[in-house]
Amino acid sequence: MECVILAGGMGTRLRSVVSGLPKCMAPVAGKPFLHYLLEQLEASGFDHIILSLGYKHEAIEEWIAGRKGRARISTVVEEEPLGTGGGVRFALSKAEEEDVFVLNGDTWLDVRYRKMLDLHKASGAVATLALKPMENFDRYGEVVLGPEGRIAAFREKRPCEEGLINGGVYVIRRNALEVLPEKFSIEKDFFEKEVSRGTLAGFVTDGYFIDIGIPEDYARAQEEFAKAVYKRFDTLFLDRDGVINVQIVGDYVRRPEQMEFIPGALEALAMLRPFFRRMMVITNQRGVGKGLMTEKDLKTVHDYMCGEIERAGGHLDAVYYCTEPNDSCPRRKPNPGMMEDVKADFPDIDLSRCLMVGDKPSDMLFAERAGIWGAMVDGEFTLRRLADKLID
Repeated sequence: MECVILAGGMGTRLRSVVSGLPKCMAPVAGKPFLHYLLEQLEASGFDHIILSLGYKHEAIEEWIAGRKGRARISTVVEEEPLGTGGGVRFALSKAEEEDVFVLNGDTWLDVRYRKMLDLHKASGAVATLALKPMENFDRYGEVVLGPEGRIAAFREKRPCEEGLINGGVYVIRRNALEVLPEKFSIEKDFFEKEVSRGTLAGFVTDGYFIDIGIPEDYARAQEEFAKAVYKRFDTLFLDRDGVINVQIVGDYVRRPEQMEFIPGALEALAMLRPFFRRMMVITNQRGVGKGLMTEKDLKTVHDYMCGEIERAGGHLDAVYYCTEPNDSCPRRKPNPGMMEDVKADFPDIDLSRCLMVGDKPSDMLFAERAGIWGAMVDGEFTLRRLADKLID
Protein backbone atom coordinates (compact mmCIF):
# COMPACT_ATOMS: atom_id res chain seq x y z
CA MET A 1 0.00 0.00 0.00
CA GLU A 2 1.02 3.58 -0.65
CA CYS A 3 0.27 6.77 1.27
CA VAL A 4 0.72 10.55 1.19
CA ILE A 5 1.05 12.50 4.46
CA LEU A 6 0.32 16.22 4.25
CA ALA A 7 3.05 17.49 6.54
CA GLY A 8 3.63 21.06 5.40
CA GLY A 9 1.41 22.86 7.94
CA MET A 10 2.76 25.77 9.99
CA GLY A 11 0.69 25.04 13.08
CA THR A 12 -0.37 28.66 13.52
CA ARG A 13 -2.86 27.83 16.29
CA LEU A 14 -0.18 25.87 18.15
CA ARG A 15 2.36 28.72 18.20
CA SER A 16 1.56 29.41 21.84
CA VAL A 17 2.69 25.91 22.87
CA VAL A 18 4.93 24.77 19.98
CA SER A 19 7.06 27.35 18.21
CA GLY A 20 9.59 26.94 15.44
CA LEU A 21 8.42 23.47 14.33
CA PRO A 22 6.17 22.14 11.56
CA LYS A 23 2.89 20.95 13.05
CA CYS A 24 3.59 17.26 12.40
CA MET A 25 6.83 17.54 14.40
CA ALA A 26 5.09 18.83 17.53
CA PRO A 27 6.32 16.63 20.39
CA VAL A 28 3.63 14.36 21.83
CA ALA A 29 4.54 12.22 24.85
CA GLY A 30 8.22 12.73 24.05
CA LYS A 31 8.13 11.94 20.31
CA PRO A 32 7.16 13.89 17.18
CA PHE A 33 3.53 13.34 16.22
CA LEU A 34 4.79 12.14 12.84
CA HIS A 35 6.51 9.22 14.61
CA TYR A 36 3.15 7.75 15.61
CA LEU A 37 1.68 8.13 12.13
CA LEU A 38 4.64 6.41 10.45
CA GLU A 39 4.68 3.62 13.04
CA GLN A 40 1.00 2.92 12.47
CA LEU A 41 1.31 3.00 8.67
CA GLU A 42 4.31 0.67 8.58
CA ALA A 43 2.63 -1.79 10.91
CA SER A 44 -0.47 -1.68 8.68
CA GLY A 45 1.50 -2.78 5.63
CA PHE A 46 2.39 0.47 3.83
CA ASP A 47 5.68 0.08 1.97
CA HIS A 48 5.87 3.54 0.35
CA ILE A 49 5.07 6.78 2.20
CA ILE A 50 5.28 10.18 0.49
CA LEU A 51 5.67 13.25 2.72
CA SER A 52 4.29 16.48 1.29
CA LEU A 53 6.43 19.16 2.96
CA GLY A 54 6.52 22.94 3.11
CA TYR A 55 7.10 25.02 6.22
CA LYS A 56 10.53 24.26 7.75
CA HIS A 57 10.83 21.07 5.74
CA GLU A 58 14.50 20.77 6.71
CA ALA A 59 13.56 19.78 10.27
CA ILE A 60 11.42 16.90 8.99
CA GLU A 61 13.99 15.76 6.44
CA GLU A 62 16.74 15.72 9.07
CA TRP A 63 14.58 13.67 11.43
CA ILE A 64 13.61 11.22 8.67
CA ALA A 65 17.28 10.75 7.73
CA GLY A 66 18.04 9.46 11.23
CA ARG A 67 14.96 7.29 11.54
CA LYS A 68 14.94 3.53 11.05
CA GLY A 69 11.77 2.09 9.54
CA ARG A 70 10.49 -0.56 7.16
CA ALA A 71 8.79 1.69 4.60
CA ARG A 72 10.45 3.59 1.77
CA ILE A 73 9.93 7.31 2.36
CA SER A 74 9.88 9.91 -0.41
CA THR A 75 9.45 13.67 -0.04
CA VAL A 76 8.15 16.55 -2.11
CA VAL A 77 8.60 20.18 -1.04
CA GLU A 78 6.18 22.95 -1.97
CA GLU A 79 8.20 26.06 -2.82
CA GLU A 80 5.01 28.05 -2.32
CA PRO A 81 1.68 26.99 -0.79
CA LEU A 82 -0.40 25.01 -3.29
CA GLY A 83 -3.53 24.58 -1.19
CA THR A 84 -4.79 21.30 0.22
CA GLY A 85 -5.54 19.97 -3.25
CA GLY A 86 -2.43 21.22 -5.00
CA GLY A 87 -0.27 19.69 -2.31
CA VAL A 88 -1.92 16.30 -2.76
CA ARG A 89 -1.66 16.48 -6.56
CA PHE A 90 2.04 17.39 -6.32
CA ALA A 91 2.72 14.47 -3.95
CA LEU A 92 0.80 12.02 -6.12
CA SER A 93 3.34 12.64 -8.87
CA LYS A 94 5.63 10.31 -6.91
CA ALA A 95 2.97 7.65 -6.37
CA GLU A 96 3.18 4.33 -8.19
CA GLU A 97 -0.03 2.51 -7.28
CA GLU A 98 -3.48 3.04 -8.79
CA ASP A 99 -5.12 4.00 -5.47
CA VAL A 100 -3.27 6.01 -2.82
CA PHE A 101 -4.15 6.90 0.76
CA VAL A 102 -3.87 10.51 1.96
CA LEU A 103 -3.56 11.55 5.62
CA ASN A 104 -3.29 14.87 7.43
CA GLY A 105 -0.05 15.16 9.36
CA ASP A 106 -1.76 16.59 12.44
CA THR A 107 -4.63 14.09 12.74
CA TRP A 108 -4.79 10.55 14.09
CA LEU A 109 -7.57 8.15 13.16
CA ASP A 110 -7.39 4.41 13.76
CA VAL A 111 -8.39 2.89 10.42
CA ARG A 112 -8.41 -0.66 9.07
CA TYR A 113 -6.60 0.44 5.93
CA ARG A 114 -6.84 -2.80 3.96
CA LYS A 115 -10.55 -3.08 4.66
CA MET A 116 -11.04 0.53 3.59
CA LEU A 117 -9.06 -0.07 0.39
CA ASP A 118 -11.15 -3.15 -0.40
CA LEU A 119 -14.36 -1.14 0.02
CA HIS A 120 -12.97 1.66 -2.15
CA LYS A 121 -12.07 -0.69 -5.00
CA ALA A 122 -15.35 -2.60 -4.80
CA SER A 123 -17.39 0.63 -4.88
CA GLY A 124 -15.72 2.04 -7.97
CA ALA A 125 -15.51 5.42 -6.25
CA VAL A 126 -13.04 8.08 -7.32
CA ALA A 127 -12.24 8.67 -3.66
CA THR A 128 -13.31 7.14 -0.35
CA LEU A 129 -13.28 9.14 2.88
CA ALA A 130 -12.90 7.69 6.36
CA LEU A 131 -15.82 8.98 8.44
CA LYS A 132 -15.81 9.17 12.23
CA PRO A 133 -19.07 9.17 14.26
CA MET A 134 -19.11 12.13 16.70
CA GLU A 135 -21.48 13.62 19.27
CA ASN A 136 -22.02 17.24 20.32
CA PHE A 137 -19.53 18.89 17.97
CA ASP A 138 -19.28 22.25 16.22
CA ARG A 139 -15.60 22.29 15.20
CA TYR A 140 -16.14 20.02 12.18
CA GLY A 141 -18.54 19.97 9.29
CA GLU A 142 -20.96 17.05 9.02
CA VAL A 143 -20.75 14.44 6.26
CA VAL A 144 -24.05 12.88 5.17
CA LEU A 145 -23.88 9.28 4.00
CA GLY A 146 -26.50 8.21 1.49
CA PRO A 147 -27.58 4.91 -0.08
CA GLU A 148 -24.98 2.27 -0.97
CA GLY A 149 -22.34 4.03 1.10
CA ARG A 150 -22.09 7.06 -1.16
CA ILE A 151 -21.48 10.48 0.36
CA ALA A 152 -24.61 12.54 -0.23
CA ALA A 153 -23.60 15.94 1.16
CA PHE A 154 -21.11 18.03 3.14
CA ARG A 155 -22.65 20.41 5.67
CA GLU A 156 -20.96 23.51 7.03
CA LYS A 157 -19.68 23.67 10.60
CA ARG A 158 -22.55 24.15 13.06
CA PRO A 159 -23.60 22.76 16.45
CA CYS A 160 -24.49 19.12 15.86
CA GLU A 161 -25.76 16.57 18.39
CA GLU A 162 -24.49 13.59 16.43
CA GLY A 163 -23.22 12.80 12.97
CA LEU A 164 -20.26 11.79 10.85
CA ILE A 165 -17.18 13.93 10.29
CA ASN A 166 -14.34 13.70 7.80
CA GLY A 167 -11.61 11.87 9.74
CA GLY A 168 -8.76 13.27 7.67
CA VAL A 169 -7.97 9.96 5.91
CA TYR A 170 -9.01 9.12 2.38
CA VAL A 171 -7.99 6.92 -0.53
CA ILE A 172 -8.03 8.41 -4.01
CA ARG A 173 -7.32 7.35 -7.58
CA ARG A 174 -3.81 8.46 -8.43
CA ASN A 175 -4.86 10.36 -11.59
CA ALA A 176 -8.07 11.87 -10.18
CA LEU A 177 -6.61 15.35 -9.69
CA GLU A 178 -4.66 15.70 -12.94
CA VAL A 179 -7.31 17.90 -14.64
CA LEU A 180 -7.30 20.43 -11.78
CA PRO A 181 -5.04 23.52 -11.63
CA GLU A 182 -1.72 23.68 -9.79
CA LYS A 183 -3.30 25.41 -6.77
CA PHE A 184 -6.72 24.42 -5.43
CA SER A 185 -8.67 23.27 -2.38
CA ILE A 186 -9.41 19.57 -2.33
CA GLU A 187 -12.47 20.17 -0.15
CA LYS A 188 -14.10 22.91 -2.24
CA ASP A 189 -12.78 22.23 -5.72
CA PHE A 190 -12.79 18.45 -5.72
CA PHE A 191 -14.82 16.76 -2.95
CA GLU A 192 -17.80 19.10 -3.17
CA LYS A 193 -17.99 18.74 -6.95
CA GLU A 194 -17.54 14.98 -6.92
CA VAL A 195 -20.24 14.48 -4.30
CA SER A 196 -22.83 15.88 -6.72
CA ARG A 197 -21.72 13.22 -9.21
CA GLY A 198 -22.09 10.42 -6.65
CA THR A 199 -18.45 9.38 -7.02
CA LEU A 200 -17.40 9.66 -3.35
CA ALA A 201 -17.75 6.72 -0.95
CA GLY A 202 -17.65 6.73 2.85
CA PHE A 203 -15.93 4.26 5.16
CA VAL A 204 -17.27 4.55 8.71
CA THR A 205 -14.80 3.79 11.50
CA ASP A 206 -15.21 4.35 15.22
CA GLY A 207 -11.48 4.12 15.96
CA TYR A 208 -9.59 6.52 18.19
CA PHE A 209 -9.49 10.06 16.75
CA ILE A 210 -7.65 13.23 17.66
CA ASP A 211 -6.68 16.41 15.82
CA ILE A 212 -3.78 18.18 17.55
CA GLY A 213 -4.38 21.43 15.64
CA ILE A 214 -5.55 23.44 18.68
CA PRO A 215 -3.83 23.80 22.08
CA GLU A 216 -6.65 22.08 23.99
CA ASP A 217 -6.50 18.88 21.92
CA TYR A 218 -2.71 19.03 21.76
CA ALA A 219 -2.67 18.97 25.58
CA ARG A 220 -5.13 16.05 25.56
CA ALA A 221 -2.87 14.16 23.15
CA GLN A 222 0.05 14.48 25.57
CA GLU A 223 -1.88 12.62 28.24
CA GLU A 224 -3.61 10.06 26.03
CA PHE A 225 -0.55 9.12 23.99
CA ALA A 226 1.51 8.74 27.16
CA LYS A 227 -1.10 6.18 28.28
CA ALA A 228 -1.24 4.63 24.78
CA VAL A 229 -5.01 5.22 24.63
CA TYR A 230 -4.63 5.63 20.87
CA LYS A 231 -3.61 2.00 20.39
CA ARG A 232 -6.23 -0.43 19.14
CA PHE A 233 -5.69 -3.02 21.90
CA ASP A 234 -4.52 -3.01 25.50
CA THR A 235 -2.30 -6.06 26.08
CA LEU A 236 -1.12 -8.96 23.93
CA PHE A 237 -0.42 -12.04 26.06
CA LEU A 238 1.73 -14.76 24.50
CA ASP A 239 2.49 -18.29 25.48
CA ARG A 240 6.19 -18.97 24.95
CA ASP A 241 7.00 -22.47 23.70
CA GLY A 242 5.25 -23.17 20.41
CA VAL A 243 4.33 -19.52 19.90
CA ILE A 244 7.58 -17.54 20.11
CA ASN A 245 10.14 -20.35 20.08
CA VAL A 246 10.16 -23.94 18.87
CA GLN A 247 9.10 -26.31 21.64
CA ILE A 248 11.68 -28.98 22.53
CA VAL A 249 9.76 -32.26 22.64
CA GLY A 250 10.34 -34.07 25.94
CA ASP A 251 12.63 -31.37 27.32
CA TYR A 252 12.86 -27.67 28.19
CA VAL A 253 14.81 -24.67 26.92
CA ARG A 254 17.44 -24.61 29.64
CA ARG A 255 20.05 -22.33 28.00
CA PRO A 256 19.84 -19.42 25.53
CA GLU A 257 21.56 -21.40 22.78
CA GLN A 258 18.67 -23.89 22.89
CA MET A 259 16.10 -21.21 22.08
CA GLU A 260 15.14 -21.45 18.40
CA PHE A 261 12.69 -18.74 17.40
CA ILE A 262 9.81 -19.83 15.18
CA PRO A 263 10.39 -18.38 11.67
CA GLY A 264 8.61 -15.04 11.44
CA ALA A 265 7.89 -14.73 15.18
CA LEU A 266 10.34 -11.89 15.84
CA GLU A 267 9.14 -9.98 12.79
CA ALA A 268 5.50 -10.51 13.80
CA LEU A 269 6.08 -9.15 17.30
CA ALA A 270 7.68 -6.02 15.82
CA MET A 271 4.71 -5.54 13.46
CA LEU A 272 2.16 -6.04 16.24
CA ARG A 273 3.81 -3.63 18.68
CA PRO A 274 2.14 -0.43 17.39
CA PHE A 275 -1.33 -1.93 17.89
CA PHE A 276 -0.90 -3.04 21.52
CA ARG A 277 -0.32 -0.93 24.59
CA ARG A 278 1.68 -3.75 26.17
CA MET A 279 3.02 -7.18 25.23
CA MET A 280 3.69 -9.91 27.79
CA VAL A 281 4.58 -13.59 28.01
CA ILE A 282 2.58 -15.91 30.25
CA THR A 283 4.14 -19.36 30.35
CA ASN A 284 4.21 -22.59 32.35
CA GLN A 285 7.80 -23.68 33.05
CA ARG A 286 7.53 -26.83 35.14
CA GLY A 287 11.14 -27.79 34.27
CA VAL A 288 12.21 -25.67 37.23
CA GLY A 289 9.73 -27.37 39.56
CA LYS A 290 10.98 -30.76 38.37
CA GLY A 291 14.56 -29.80 39.25
CA LEU A 292 15.78 -30.00 35.64
CA MET A 293 16.90 -26.36 35.66
CA THR A 294 17.09 -23.48 38.12
CA GLU A 295 15.05 -20.30 38.21
CA LYS A 296 18.29 -18.46 37.47
CA ASP A 297 18.65 -20.56 34.30
CA LEU A 298 15.09 -19.59 33.33
CA LYS A 299 15.82 -15.89 33.90
CA THR A 300 18.90 -16.13 31.67
CA VAL A 301 16.77 -17.67 28.91
CA HIS A 302 14.12 -14.98 29.26
CA ASP A 303 16.69 -12.16 29.28
CA TYR A 304 18.06 -13.55 26.01
CA MET A 305 14.54 -13.86 24.53
CA CYS A 306 13.62 -10.29 25.49
CA GLY A 307 16.87 -8.97 24.05
CA GLU A 308 16.35 -10.69 20.70
CA ILE A 309 12.76 -9.44 20.49
CA GLU A 310 13.97 -5.91 21.26
CA ARG A 311 16.68 -6.09 18.60
CA ALA A 312 14.06 -7.12 16.04
CA GLY A 313 11.92 -4.07 16.85
CA GLY A 314 9.48 -5.66 19.32
CA HIS A 315 9.21 -5.30 23.06
CA LEU A 316 8.02 -7.32 26.05
CA ASP A 317 6.78 -5.39 29.05
CA ALA A 318 6.81 -8.39 31.37
CA VAL A 319 7.29 -12.14 31.56
CA TYR A 320 5.11 -14.15 33.96
CA TYR A 321 5.84 -17.81 34.59
CA CYS A 322 4.76 -20.64 36.86
CA THR A 323 7.36 -23.25 37.83
CA GLU A 324 4.97 -25.43 39.86
CA PRO A 325 4.56 -28.87 38.19
CA ASN A 326 1.25 -29.60 39.94
CA ASP A 327 -1.74 -28.84 37.68
CA SER A 328 -3.81 -27.82 40.71
CA CYS A 329 -1.61 -24.78 41.33
CA PRO A 330 -3.82 -21.67 40.89
CA ARG A 331 -1.03 -19.89 39.00
CA ARG A 332 -0.47 -22.70 36.50
CA LYS A 333 -2.31 -22.33 33.21
CA PRO A 334 -5.14 -22.96 32.46
CA ASN A 335 -5.84 -21.62 35.96
CA PRO A 336 -5.98 -17.81 35.90
CA GLY A 337 -3.64 -17.04 38.81
CA MET A 338 -0.98 -15.38 36.67
CA MET A 339 -3.62 -12.97 35.37
CA GLU A 340 -4.23 -11.92 38.97
CA ASP A 341 -0.51 -11.10 39.17
CA VAL A 342 -0.83 -9.02 36.01
CA LYS A 343 -3.81 -7.08 37.34
CA ALA A 344 -1.92 -6.34 40.56
CA ASP A 345 1.09 -5.02 38.62
CA PHE A 346 -0.96 -3.18 35.96
CA PRO A 347 -4.20 -2.08 37.70
CA ASP A 348 -5.33 0.06 34.73
CA ILE A 349 -5.45 -2.90 32.33
CA ASP A 350 -8.61 -3.18 30.21
CA LEU A 351 -9.31 -6.90 29.88
CA SER A 352 -11.97 -6.31 27.22
CA ARG A 353 -9.18 -5.14 24.89
CA CYS A 354 -6.70 -7.95 25.63
CA LEU A 355 -5.78 -11.03 23.61
CA MET A 356 -4.09 -14.32 24.53
CA VAL A 357 -2.18 -16.17 21.81
CA GLY A 358 -1.35 -19.80 22.50
CA ASP A 359 -0.74 -23.11 20.77
CA LYS A 360 -2.71 -25.39 23.12
CA PRO A 361 -6.36 -25.65 24.18
CA SER A 362 -5.15 -24.99 27.75
CA ASP A 363 -4.09 -21.50 26.61
CA MET A 364 -7.59 -20.92 25.27
CA LEU A 365 -9.08 -22.15 28.55
CA PHE A 366 -6.79 -19.76 30.42
CA ALA A 367 -8.08 -16.91 28.22
CA GLU A 368 -11.68 -17.90 28.93
CA ARG A 369 -11.09 -18.06 32.69
CA ALA A 370 -9.15 -14.78 32.66
CA GLY A 371 -11.93 -13.01 30.76
CA ILE A 372 -9.97 -12.13 27.63
CA TRP A 373 -10.01 -13.10 23.95
CA GLY A 374 -8.04 -16.15 22.82
CA ALA A 375 -6.36 -16.88 19.48
CA MET A 376 -4.88 -20.25 18.55
CA VAL A 377 -1.70 -20.74 16.53
CA ASP A 378 -0.72 -24.33 15.77
CA GLY A 379 0.89 -25.64 12.63
CA GLU A 380 0.73 -29.38 13.28
CA PHE A 381 -2.69 -30.06 14.77
CA THR A 382 -4.77 -27.15 13.49
CA LEU A 383 -7.43 -29.16 11.64
CA ARG A 384 -7.97 -31.58 14.49
CA ARG A 385 -8.13 -28.86 17.11
CA LEU A 386 -10.41 -26.51 15.21
CA ALA A 387 -13.28 -28.63 16.48
CA ASP A 388 -12.32 -27.81 20.06
CA LYS A 389 -15.07 -25.69 21.58
CA LEU A 390 -12.50 -23.47 23.30
CA ILE A 391 -11.13 -22.22 20.01
CA ASP A 392 -12.90 -19.16 18.61
